[in-house]
Amino acid sequence: MIKLSLSFFSTLLFLFWNSLTYVLEPGERHFPTKRNALVQTDTLPNASSWPGELNVTHFAGPDLTPSPACLAVAPTGEVYVGVDMIGSLGKKPGQGKIVRLVDSNNDGKVDAHTTYAMVDNPRGILPVGNQLFVLHTAFSKETGIATGMDLVVFDDNDQNGIADGPSRPLIEHISSPKFLQSRGTDHATNGIRMGIDGWIYIAVGDFGFHNAIDRSGKKLTMLGGGIVRVRPNGTEMEIYSHGLRNIYDVAIDPYMNTFTRDNTNDGGGWNIRFSHQIQSGEYGYPVLFKHFTDEIIPALVDVGGGSGTGSLFMDDDTWPTSYNHVPMMADWGRNQLYIHRVTPDASSFTQKEEEFIKLSQITDVDVDASGRMYLSAWAGAGYSGNPSKGFVVRVVPKNWTYRPFPNLKKASEKKLASWLTSGSAVARLAAQQELLTRPAKKTMKLAWAIATNKSLPLSAQVAGIYTYAQIAGASGLADLVKLSSDETVREFALRALADRKPILDQVPTEPFLQGLKDPSVRVQQAAIIGLGRLGRAEAASALLQVNVPASFVAPALGTEGPHATPNSAVVLPHLAVRSLVKLQAVDACLNAVGTHQSTLALWALRYMHDPKAVNGLIAAYKRINDPTVKTQILTTLARLYKKEADYDGSWWWSTRPDTHGPYYKAITWESSPAIKTLLVDEWNHSTNKSFFVDLNSRLRMEIPEFGVEEPVVAKEETKVDLEKIRNKKGQVGESSIEDVMLAMAKIDGNAALGKTLFTQQGCVACHSLSKTEPMKGPFMGQIGSIMTREQIAESILKPNASISQGFATVLITAKGGKSYTGFVTEESSSRVVLRDITGQVYTIKASDIVSRKEMETSMMPTGLVNALSYEEFASLITFLSQQKK
Repeated sequence: MIKLSLSFFSTLLFLFWNSLTYVLEPGERHFPTKRNALVQTDTLPNASSWPGELNVTHFAGPDLTPSPACLAVAPTGEVYVGVDMIGSLGKKPGQGKIVRLVDSNNDGKVDAHTTYAMVDNPRGILPVGNQLFVLHTAFSKETGIATGMDLVVFDDNDQNGIADGPSRPLIEHISSPKFLQSRGTDHATNGIRMGIDGWIYIAVGDFGFHNAIDRSGKKLTMLGGGIVRVRPNGTEMEIYSHGLRNIYDVAIDPYMNTFTRDNTNDGGGWNIRFSHQIQSGEYGYPVLFKHFTDEIIPALVDVGGGSGTGSLFMDDDTWPTSYNHVPMMADWGRNQLYIHRVTPDASSFTQKEEEFIKLSQITDVDVDASGRMYLSAWAGAGYSGNPSKGFVVRVVPKNWTYRPFPNLKKASEKKLASWLTSGSAVARLAAQQELLTRPAKKTMKLAWAIATNKSLPLSAQVAGIYTYAQIAGASGLADLVKLSSDETVREFALRALADRKPILDQVPTEPFLQGLKDPSVRVQQAAIIGLGRLGRAEAASALLQVNVPASFVAPALGTEGPHATPNSAVVLPHLAVRSLVKLQAVDACLNAVGTHQSTLALWALRYMHDPKAVNGLIAAYKRINDPTVKTQILTTLARLYKKEADYDGSWWWSTRPDTHGPYYKAITWESSPAIKTLLVDEWNHSTNKSFFVDLNSRLRMEIPEFGVEEPVVAKEETKVDLEKIRNKKGQVGESSIEDVMLAMAKIDGNAALGKTLFTQQGCVACHSLSKTEPMKGPFMGQIGSIMTREQIAESILKPNASISQGFATVLITAKGGKSYTGFVTEESSSRVVLRDITGQVYTIKASDIVSRKEMETSMMPTGLVNALSYEEFASLITFLSQQKK
């Protein structure tokens, strides 16, 4: 179904949720207590728990919204649902559409619906005025094969709920077609959302893309996942942040703070990490986030297993204070919409996660300008969609009064400006976008008046600043420069000044240099990012003044660093390094080596694969006598020995990539011989040989003189005869699956016995319980935090029902007529590590692989619990349900 953030759906083993309903008596359904939980008397699908301050009601079912992959709500309340009957692994086009639902009288029921447009694999929807932006998979009409993913826009000028005609492309090929064709959309590009700065932000999964093209003809390539943004007219496409695994959406607050959830590798726990995304930031997946955490912006928290999907920053003053001004993040795997309560921490945040609304395989969340929130649920529709699964619910506060939001096309410019001061972020954005269509002579003055009105809430002033910047363009730069002297809004004035690359040549440097000295770290952050965007080399010396904290420490060799621990102190120097690299400030950095700015300079030089940088470092090494600095220079040169190969879209690092780092597909380059000569010469004269051995291992230079250490990736274990186990018949084997499931609901089981059975029944052959054990198949150490007892039981009884993504059985044919069958436990550009059903481990050189094919059946045999009694099987699933590490 959805992308593999849904990877995790994966999580395990093989998930199918067949029912939301817990029947007590005919017509009655009970919802577990959560604060003041409710009891419903209808049988329509709904959430299963929510806060007592809210009303959650069924809005649409599978008759209208089967397999809803995404949704979006217009300010006036029309709900657009992306129906996806292809799912995450399907390949056949012609099975997707956008459905428009209307509740005209606010009774919580659909009064009218239309098929807005036919579109395959809808993954992101954004309504703006009479336009609907859609991100979806594109298929060739001639061959029926996926050609990539496109961001397109539809028009509905008569507002009849049906697109006026074909869509217009804004960005084409923003996901690599090769992997869409071979896998489907599970790690592709997903949600879209517009910020008050007027940019459309796009969540890119780790398929990445090669040569995406916008309407200006600009081409862009990105290896791996991150956030890309583009103007609504399809121009100025650029990378916003990088180094994420498989994000599905972004949440953007009124001050342009951006939040998202991604996860770690399949088999590595599928751990969800909630992060604050900062422009130009590098978050490190997969090559830096474990062993080079000093170089990344870490996530704010690791919350354990899960699968992040849709997200929203709730900013609506009709909502209770306790549920307002918070990021709301959906988690498909945990069937939960979460709230993250974020607290400012210098230039970033700390957070506290709490459960909010429980919904079966939730996919998306959005709100209109009246405060009506809608959630979509996949509800067990499987990997390829299901016409009888999926629904949408509506959420509103109790004692909430509906106030219709007007059609802004009919509003005066003065009235539109008043909406910029609304307590609803949705209303502010809608008013802004409508103002942009009106004569600039009128709207510029109105927007400026709001931007400079200190009596207004800051959110209104920020909306005014970004509205003015978009209307005025280059002609408003002088006003924004003046506004940057106002300490209240200086941060936002600087961000607006550096926001649009086509006019940056007219933006002065001085406000940003002044911003570097500002007492506010938020202003300093805006200044650092802005100087990188301005691209003026003379700013390098000022950027090198940024302090590097004591927390800038590389993890010890072979250990995993704190990639999900807030570290606000490292944010500014990290961003300064990103800006220095953008400026290609080789000379300034080399001049700083050996001074008090040496640490930041050498950090930046790690990424400058320029012969001048290498030659300068070698010269500095010979000139400088300080042994500490000399060691740092050698380390920097060793890092530059290899570089990442240019990405051409022909490969992807899979769901279980090699996370050693610092590169995935490393190659030598023109300055590698000079680096090697110096390193080997120093090795020959050094009494500390282990330093060079460690460098060789940590950075994978593969210099033979230092010795090449191959990491142990898996441990061969005692073979388990699963066939013998599965052929035994007991109470489970003699009963129907339905009878077994009914029995499991009534038997508690004994966890201690279940632990013994986990080994006895051969589960240990393919599953680990601890992260200290070799990673095999789906990780069981936190299965209980991800799946219910019912889901665990069903996945064991019906292993082929839904194969865990990342753990499909793979058949590899290699040179010499050899063949291997198993699941991939590790993969790099040079080798594949495979584990078969007995636990046998094979390491296969990539160059020896002749063919590779994913099988359609699970490697886990059916019948592994046939010999068990009901009590024994209940004990096994109880033991697994308690694994919540």
